[in-house]
Amino acid sequence: MFLGFGEVMMRIAPADKLRLRQVLPGRVEITWGGGEANVCASLAMLGNEVRYATALPENALVDSLVASLRGLGVDTSEILVRPGRLGVYYVECGANQRGSTVLYDREHSSVSLAAAAEYDFASILEGVHWLHVSGITPAISGEACEANLALLHAARTVGVKISCDLNYRGKLWKWHAEKNGKELARECMAEVLPLVDLVIGNEEDAADVLDIHPVGTDVAVGELNIAGYENVARQIVQRYDNVSRVAITLRESITADHNNWGAMLLDVAEDQVCFSPLDDKQQYSPFRIGHIVDRVGGGDSFAAGLLHALHSDKLQGTQQIIDFAVAASCLKHSIKGDFSYITEAEVLALAGGNASGRVQR
Repeated sequence: MFLGFGEVMMRIAPADKLRLRQVLPGRVEITWGGGEANVCASLAMLGNEVRYATALPENALVDSLVASLRGLGVDTSEILVRPGRLGVYYVECGANQRGSTVLYDREHSSVSLAAAAEYDFASILEGVHWLHVSGITPAISGEACEANLALLHAARTVGVKISCDLNYRGKLWKWHAEKNGKELARECMAEVLPLVDLVIGNEEDAADVLDIHPVGTDVAVGELNIAGYENVARQIVQRYDNVSRVAITLRESITADHNNWGAMLLDVAEDQVCFSPLDDKQQYSPFRIGHIVDRVGGGDSFAAGLLHALHSDKLQGTQQIIDFAVAASCLKHSIKGDFSYITEAEVLALAGGNASGRVQR
C-alpha cells in the first residue's frame, strides 16, 4: 500500500482562463487539491492501493472532500479529525504570456496546527510499503514540519521506503521570524533527505532547496541545459548516500499555453541515467504540449506515475519507468483541476508512441 501525508485544500478557480476580478462576485469552480493528495488520487486511478493521512476539521465541506477521495478508491480511515479549518487556495490559469497565479489561504488549518503526538503513526503505517511526502508540508508551519519528520522516522523504523518531492514553495516558508524562506527550507529539508530513498524535483527545486545549480540554465526565460541535470542528480546522491534514485522533471515554458515537457531519472544501483521522451534516434525530445488545459498537479502526476511504474510488473528497466512517468504527467496537462483522472491504459498508450489524440471508438 502507498501512503501520502500532507495538506489537502479546497481549490477555488474561475472557469476557463478568466481572472478572479472578472468573476467575483459570481460563480467559481470548486475542486480539491494538494500535492500529496494529488499523488494519492492519481495512484488510485492507476489501480493501486492507497491511503491518505492528514488532519481536517469536521464539517460538511470536509465530508464532501473525503467522499471525493473515497470515490477514487483512496483509504481515508486514518485522517485525523481535530479543530482548525480547511485550507483554501485560489488559482488563475494563465494564457499566452500571462502566467498562472496561486493565492494561498491556509493559515490555522487543522494540519498546520496538529502536533506530531496527535497522530497514531503506527496505525497510519500499518500495511504500508511506500510513503510519499513533499517539501510543501514542512513549509506550512513548525508543527507540520515536526509531524512530517516524525512520520518519516516512524516509517524508516518499520522498513517503509520513502519518496520526497522537494516542491519548494516560496510563499509558504514564513513560519520562522528570523529566517528567510530558502534558509528555512534548506535547514528543514536537510533533516528530511537523509531518510529518503527517492528524491523528486523540478528544474528549480535543486537550486532553491539544495543550492545545487545546473550549468547553462535560465528557468525564468524557459532555457534549460538538459545535460546539466545529470550532474545535479549526481550531486544529490553524493550529498545523501541513502538516496537510490533521483528524478527531475524538465519544463520549458514557451508560454502559459505551450510547454515542452520531459524528465530524467538516475538509478544509482545501475549507475544509469535515462531521459524521456526519446525520438527515433534515441535522443531526448520533450513532449510539446501546445494547448494546456491545466498545468497544476503536473508534477504530482509525474510522481504518481513514477511510483506506479517502479512497482509495476508491466514495466522493466529505468527507461520504461521514466517513459511511463513522463507520459502520465503529460496527459495530466489535459485535465482540469489538481487530480489526474488518467488510467494506466491511457498512459501506456502514450508511452508506447500513440500521441495523436484520436477519438477512441
